[in-house]
Amino acid sequence: MSMQSKLKVRGIFMVVSFFALLGIIFSPVFPGKMNGLDYMDNLFNMISKGSSYFIPQSLVESEKFADKALETKIKLANEKEAAEIAKLFAASGAQVDVAGVELNIKGNVGQIMKTALEDADMLFNNNGKPLVDKYGYDEKRVIFNWWTACSKISKYLTAEKRFDGAKLFENIKKKALEPAFNYYGVNIENWKANIVLVLASLAFYVIYTLWYGFGLMFVFEGLGYKIGH
Repeated sequence: MSMQSKLKVRGIFMVVSFFALLGIIFSPVFPGKMNGLDYMDNLFNMISKGSSYFIPQSLVESEKFADKALETKIKLANEKEAAEIAKLFAASGAQVDVAGVELNIKGNVGQIMKTALEDADMLFNNNGKPLVDKYGYDEKRVIFNWWTACSKISKYLTAEKRFDGAKLFENIKKKALEPAFNYYGVNIENWKANIVLVLASLAFYVIYTLWYGFGLMFVFEGLGYKIGH
């Protein structure tokens, strides 16, 4: 058999085996009856969740604003959203006046932050039922509404050139509300306990990509094409 024929056979074998393995990866044969991509995506989500928990530090930070007052006005998308968000601030002890889609809020910055962070902590730890019981609607919607309110307040304070206050509410969004919402339902896994699987998956990705690339190269060289640049 000529060298070109050997290269072509080798290349065809590598390409066919690549797609055969790809078929297995996309099949629900992994633990939990998941396909390979979903399984690894879930694993990396569980590992990354553990490094996204900044709520305790944020709660400590909120104590510094126990004597800070907040008076602000925000406009929501509709009356339903306004009524839902009014419940959040009322739970923090703030005075909330609802006028259609507008809320006039007077409250304590530290207490508002503490309430938002405690709610986020429950969702982050996959404990959504207390939020439903507390506010009377979906737990993820509670955290989304906190996120919306913090966004509105941050913009209002920025327009008022009260940048320190605006930064506080932005930090709540990024360090507490967003991780709580995004990781709800995901369990925490320690990366050290899964280090072998993580390294193996990264090595597999590199080898698998090269396998496909060299397979195509051998096929084309076996057909008489020269690859160059």
